[in-house]
Amino acid sequence: MNYRHAFHAGNHGDCLKHALLVALIEALRRKDTPFAVADLHAGRGRYDLAGGEAARTGEWRSGIGRLLDDPPPALAGYVALVRRLGLYPGSPAIARALLRPQDRLVLNEKHPEEYTALAAWADGDRRITLRCGDAYALRGLVPPAGLRRGLILFDPPYESPDEHGRVAAALHAAHRAAPTFMLAVWYPVKHLAPVRALRDALRGLPKRVDAALHLRPPFDPARLNGSGLLVVNAPWRYDEQARAILEALALRLAEDPGAGIHLEAGHD
Repeated sequence: MNYRHAFHAGNHGDCLKHALLVALIEALRRKDTPFAVADLHAGRGRYDLAGGEAARTGEWRSGIGRLLDDPPPALAGYVALVRRLGLYPGSPAIARALLRPQDRLVLNEKHPEEYTALAAWADGDRRITLRCGDAYALRGLVPPAGLRRGLILFDPPYESPDEHGRVAAALHAAHRAAPTFMLAVWYPVKHLAPVRALRDALRGLPKRVDAALHLRPPFDPARLNGSGLLVVNAPWRYDEQARAILEALALRLAEDPGAGIHLEAGHD
């Protein structure tokens, strides 16, 4: 309950997560049938980078701050969306901007103050369903809105020592409940042991694409050295999009000579 994403809004992890999120939702928009996006760790919706928590850390300056001017082609759509929405859009704002009238957005946030801000941001939009509760209590959230296709996003703070195990179990449960939905989980990269454990725990799930950006060698467990987004039921050719996005992010955000990308596709 202590984590506030506002301190980290617009950082390199957000850039990776949100650029890939845009690609996934754009894939859903290719068909006319309605879809739902469920963001189970929603935060407050959008963030002011010039004031408050984000200004105190300044993490955005080495993230979205390096992409706003003349972004590489693979990031152009994401950066244009950020500019159009104003402030810094969290995952809920990005998803909302890409919804059509027939689509739905389900937002869950556990922190009461963040939830209050999220509800004010949603402002009665009839396409949005809000819940304040535990993201791992999936009943009633998955599958969302009774629809048969869409995306379910897990983005926990990883403050708990067992978070990787909990999120792996939740993805398996979500796949059983909504086997036709895309599932996505963001994860931090500090050192590789917990990341490998998460990847191994999800290997039985179908059409996986695991995309990670390492800003420096991932050997220091006390430092955020990168992050990744692992997708289940990934859409056609998403792995090619993910590679282009990773390479563009590495070009703009990485400074360490040990920086690199990880891209793995599996079809168990």
